[in-house]
Amino acid sequence: MSKAPQGYSIRRLDAKSIRAAASELADVLVDCVEGGASVSFMSGLDRKKAYRFWMDVADRAETDGRAVLVAVRAADRKIVGTVQMIPAGYENQPHRADVAKMLVLRAERRRGLGAALMRAAEAAAAEAGKTLLTLDTASDDAERLYASLGWTRVGLIPNYALNPDGSSCDTVIFFKAL
Repeated sequence: MSKAPQGYSIRRLDAKSIRAAASELADVLVDCVEGGASVSFMSGLDRKKAYRFWMDVADRAETDGRAVLVAVRAADRKIVGTVQMIPAGYENQPHRADVAKMLVLRAERRRGLGAALMRAAEAAAAEAGKTLLTLDTASDDAERLYASLGWTRVGLIPNYALNPDGSSCDTVIFFKAL
């Protein structure tokens, strides 16, 4: 698995482990949305809704080949970040996957966890025989991270989605050949 910053580890969760960790994963998702992350949810995200999201991810992990990776703080074994590698799932795209829901608790950022999670997602994709990854982001900080990891910025789509506060946000598309 990917090398993590000192005091943390990166782990891959199977469907059973995702279900067991759904409450902690919900905490990460709620924290990120409260912090303004445009990750499919609006402000005021209810923990129950976030929990249901992760239970759905667990169901999908049983059938679609996705890898759910987490950053775990060694001191208390708490999940502080996550990312998913999701195979494209189309007959004509067996070589491709998407990276999605790269989330790190606000209190744990700027420690190298995002980079470690991304490297783990790339490794999981390579292990699954994927040679092309894509992602989109609405975050300037994430843009810098992806560029620093060798991802190529393709372009910007204006007014792609909404921020949690309801304001419009652009998204930037990236790819990386493995």
